[in-house]
Order: sequence, then structure tokens, then C-alpha cells
Amino acid sequence: MLEAVDLPIPSPGHGQVLVRHKAVGLNFIDTYHRGGLYPLKMPAVLGLEAAGVVEAVGDGADRFQVGDRIAYNGTLGAYSELAVVPANRAVKVPDAVSLETAAAVMLKGMTAEFLVRRCHKVEPGQTVLVHAAAGGVGQILVQWCKALGATVIATVGTEAKAAIAREHGADHVVLYGQDDVAARVLEITDGQGVAVAYDGVGKDTFEASLKSLGRRGVLATFGNASGPVPPFAPLELSGKSLFVTRPRLFDYIATTQELDESAAALFAVLESGAVKIEIGQTFALAEARKAHEALEGRRTTGATLLIP
Repeated sequence: MLEAVDLPIPSPGHGQVLVRHKAVGLNFIDTYHRGGLYPLKMPAVLGLEAAGVVEAVGDGADRFQVGDRIAYNGTLGAYSELAVVPANRAVKVPDAVSLETAAAVMLKGMTAEFLVRRCHKVEPGQTVLVHAAAGGVGQILVQWCKALGATVIATVGTEAKAAIAREHGADHVVLYGQDDVAARVLEITDGQGVAVAYDGVGKDTFEASLKSLGRRGVLATFGNASGPVPPFAPLELSGKSLFVTRPRLFDYIATTQELDESAAALFAVLESGAVKIEIGQTFALAEARKAHEALEGRRTTGATLLIP
């Protein structure tokens, strides 16, 4: 159950800052926390990304000053007007990037960053498969892969979302339910398959993703929008020497240096215009329940923000 409650304004401790949120990002992981797939001790304040302005600085938090525009991810409690955040888990937002955009990309954008630059380094001339290409992460992946010189095959659920994928640069679009995804991918690639499949959908697309891979291809299954991937036998990977990974963003930004480098790469592609962020819908913070229902009902496109 999601409901708005009044809580005392917290004070920053050692190494912490108090930030007044301008915008809060909504992500599928929030629904996993609420539903118990990723258990939390309840009651809890949900939310893992937000952007705003520093209102107070604790001892030792010398990365920031009062008035700095910052954004963060990975610290629970973002569904709030104000929050205390570890200074070493937040980053400064460049003047050219709005706080609304920053709130929309700290999780989704950094996820895309590590997927295309570090989990599997996308190279010019490669063909990649991006599932849920009209969603928040999907739109960023399509644009970033295109900027890196790849051919992008996108999958979506509706004709309206197909149009969105094409607008963001997808070279080919495949519709779930109407097309055999793997068969279409092999047809498009002349039987060669893709170098990497980026799959945030999970259970419903896992088999198609595996079948779409080329020799020594990589399946990065990074989300569970349709449910967790069922168990499978490693022997299934032997036909083409395939790789399957279940990466987490927080293992790719585990140190402050990694966090800063990921943010720098992300903000650079935003400032260059190579990646543009679509904020598809906003909800008042108190309407978080409606926002979750829209996200789980696949009635959203692009990023979704909660506005305090």
C-alpha cells in the first residue's frame, strides 16, 4: 500500500547532505520493492533516484556546498520532499542539464551507460537487440547504441510504441505478439544474430533473446518487467558459446570514482545531444500509487517523474 505521510525533516550527519527534491525518478525496481520481489523492511519510503538542491551539509561532506544542484541514485527514500543522502553517492548536475532530466536518468541513464560501455562494449558495425525500446532505459539504449555506430533492432508492444522507437533511431522494429522476435532478428541479420541483447523484460523475452544471439553473443538480462527469468541449463548456451549476465547498476558504480565516471559519460552524451531524454509523464508525489499502476500496466513511455 502506498500512501503519503508527514515525517520530520531529517538533519544531515557526518558525510551527508540534505537535499530538497525538485523531481523524483520512478523505476521498475520501486515496484519490486513495493511488491516484495526485492524485500524491504516495512514501512519504508520507496524511491532510489532524485535531483534537487542542497539545503544543508554535514561534517565531512566536502563534495558539496549549500545551493549546489545535485542528483543521486541508490539511496532509498527518494519519494520525499527532502532527504538525507551520503555525499559520496551523489553527483553535481551540470548547468546544461535540468534537474528534471537528471532525476529521470540517474538510474536509467547510468544503467544504459554501463550496459553499452562496460557490460558489453558496443562497437561500430555491430547489431544489437533492445527490448522494451519505448521505455525509459530502452529509449536511451537505442540512442546511445546508434551514437556508437551500431544497428539497432528494437522490440515493442504496440504500433504507437513502434513509432517512438523509430523516432529515437531504431533501424528495425519488431512487435511482441505479432512477430516471432527471434525469427525476425535472424531474418534481419541474414542468420547471423546480434552481438548483444539488452533485455529488461525478463521472463517473457528471455528465450527469444537467447535465440537471437550470434556466435559468442551476450545476453544482458537486467530487469524483470514481466517476471523473473526461469531456471535454465548452462548447456543451452553451448551451441554458439553464448554469455548470459544478470548485471546490477550498483556493482558498476560501487565506488565514488566509478559513480563520477559513469555520471560524466552520461552527462556528456546528454550535453552533446546524442541522447535526448523524453519525460513521458509526471505525477504528483502523493500520486505515487497511480504512477506504479501506470508503469506496471505498461501505460508509460519514456521516463516518469514524481513531482514533490
